[in-house]
Amino acid sequence: MPKIYLSPSAQEFNRYVDGGTEEYYMNLIADAMEPYLTASGIEFDRNDPQQSLGQIISDANGQAYDLHLAIHSNASPQGQEGKNTGTQIYYYPTSTRGKRFADLIEKSYKPIYREPMNVRTIPTANLAELKQTKAPAVLIETAFHDNRDDATWIRNNIDTIARALSQAVAEYLGVPFKEMMMK
Repeated sequence: MPKIYLSPSAQEFNRYVDGGTEEYYMNLIADAMEPYLTASGIEFDRNDPQQSLGQIISDANGQAYDLHLAIHSNASPQGQEGKNTGTQIYYYPTSTRGKRFADLIEKSYKPIYREPMNVRTIPTANLAELKQTKAPAVLIETAFHDNRDDATWIRNNIDTIARALSQAVAEYLGVPFKEMMMK
């Protein structure tokens, strides 16, 4: 059975423009992904929000995973607060499997995001969760939490985001995506 590592943000200090934190909302997305992954026959483990980034990476490298998915929301650079929108999907530049996964996320995310032309994949060697994890890894910045419209969009689309990410995971792993099992 395929297995992934979910790594929602542990950045409780990143405040949303209109209340809440990055850690809180990204963990809600991971929570909402779990039933989709389970229904699709995909096993998963998750980070503990109390862990440091180093502990998260060590935990993720402690087992063999088919994928590593870090889920974040973005903040604009100083002086640009509230002006940026969009989704950035990062992968390590030499990882062909990471790029493939990033492209699948982009494909599933464009139809749901409020500005599809602002959804893009970006190679980077600057993110620890991409360069230090053993499994092919992607870090998604779901939208900008310092932009009121993006923050509202995230909050109103937790399940939609979770479903899109889960579809990309299933497609990457070559398993049929199944809707959640109703209780």
